[in-house]
Amino acid sequence: MGFDQYHEPPNELPEETRTFARMILSVIEEAQAIDWYEQRMAVEKDNQAKAIMKDAQKEEFKHFGMDLEFLLRKKPVWREILQGILFKDGNIVQHGDHAEEEAD
Repeated sequence: MGFDQYHEPPNELPEETRTFARMILSVIEEAQAIDWYEQRMAVEKDNQAKAIMKDAQKEEFKHFGMDLEFLLRKKPVWREILQGILFKDGNIVQHGDHAEEEAD
């Protein structure tokens, strides 16, 4: 069974690129799972069920973070840009513009 994650013939892609594509897809899937839990919690009336969903969402967020860290280790310029944006007060767009301009 084939996968739609590649835009080029997979047999022509180096293993490193195929791994990269898998990890990008993992980030997307984890983000979707986080979103799904957020929506479920928003409508769930049972507090115990909501608590279980919240716990599960935290685990998905951990996976999202690990996937992202893997990608940032492979793409140092991404880390450089994100360091100029994340965990800073002020205008997010301005931080993003500045970080992108300063990146190698």
